[in-house]
Amino acid sequence: MIDTTVTPGQTGPHLMQAAFIVDDVEAAAKAWIATTGIGPFFLVPHIELAEATYRGAPSDGIDFSVALAQSGGTQIELIQQHCDRPSAYRDTIAKGQQGFHHFCIYTADYDACRQRYVDQGFAVAIDGKFGAMRFCYVDTSPALGCMIEIVEEDASQSAAFTRIAQAAADWDGVTDPIRPLFT
Repeated sequence: MIDTTVTPGQTGPHLMQAAFIVDDVEAAAKAWIATTGIGPFFLVPHIELAEATYRGAPSDGIDFSVALAQSGGTQIELIQQHCDRPSAYRDTIAKGQQGFHHFCIYTADYDACRQRYVDQGFAVAIDGKFGAMRFCYVDTSPALGCMIEIVEEDASQSAAFTRIAQAAADWDGVTDPIRPLFT
């Protein structure tokens, strides 16, 4: 059985992803593959995040790309921001720099999980939606040195996560190291 890190109905915190800000998402994916053997990476280029707020105010949007791979029970996400607009990504990693950015919690009880952090006094850096699926970045960097992303459990997102985990389990370490997530 493959650990997809997605447990339907799970409400407690489960850090299922470690995410890194990079300058070039494809070059970074190739470096991860060469250095660690983790792969394949699934690329989602130029995501336009238009439906979001940044630190409580309407956002001007953000253009970014991601690459996702699975390593056991942990998903690796590489993020490249293409625009110069303010974002949760630039809040902790300056343009031209690379580094660890956040852990992600994937939960069926999005409201309670988000509220738990707000009740502790942490600022929500981004609130947004991809379709009907809600997500946010909570700025826990004063306490943890990184942000926490919270993603609402969603059937299509779960299917994508399962696809990524299955590809990692079946990967020969060579064939199609970087693939499109959506075709």
